[in-house]
Amino acid sequence: MKISVITVSYNNCGTLADTLNSVAAQSHPDVEHIIIDGGSKDGTAALLAQWQQRLGPVVSEPDRGIYDAMNKGLALATGDYIGFLNADDVYADPSSLSRLHHAMLAETPDFCYGDLVYVRPNDLDHVVRRWTSGSFDSERLRQGWMPPHPTFYVRRNALPPGKCFDATMRIAADYEFMLGMMTRPGISAAYVPEVLVRMRTGGASNRSLGALWRKSREDLRAMRRHRVGGLATLLAKNLRKIPQFLA
Repeated sequence: MKISVITVSYNNCGTLADTLNSVAAQSHPDVEHIIIDGGSKDGTAALLAQWQQRLGPVVSEPDRGIYDAMNKGLALATGDYIGFLNADDVYADPSSLSRLHHAMLAETPDFCYGDLVYVRPNDLDHVVRRWTSGSFDSERLRQGWMPPHPTFYVRRNALPPGKCFDATMRIAADYEFMLGMMTRPGISAAYVPEVLVRMRTGGASNRSLGALWRKSREDLRAMRRHRVGGLATLLAKNLRKIPQFLA
């Protein structure tokens, strides 16, 4: 079973090497690693040239933002399951994709996911927040529940025709994309109750009050689009983060 891993990058040369090494170290034997670079000017091109023989499709050209780039990756993916690994994140260990693969084989779910930890940017072993997902139940979506996007893998044949990220959003299109999958009638899911990804802190949604405000507006737009709630759901979604720091 082939797994496609899509990494979107723009001027991430300083951390992209960690991501490339992490994917290459995976014990699962059939991984298609797709790189969509926005035309970086920081040495990314030279780094990717060194890795050329170990990568799948590589695209380096200007784009209209991160979600436009992610849609390019979706269009190129040929794996049975497709997921994303950010250009500054890594897998928790070399068996992360193998553990997902075991769930894929056992249940053939429409999507599967696991747990994630946030780590310090300069110390991937220093955990500052732990996201324990729990089992999927569509009713929990109204309570603000969601799985971490970097652990979310969707079966390619389960994607509706034309399904892609809403490129009019700047921060929350990954949440909207997952809601679009998780609210489909008869959808099936598999949860791997283990940490699969280490994610560096400092994402786009937390960079300023303006970014937090925009993310909240986009989250609410996604909730209403997929009929999983409104302001109460948005509040619950944000409150769910507090126990992650205490864990």
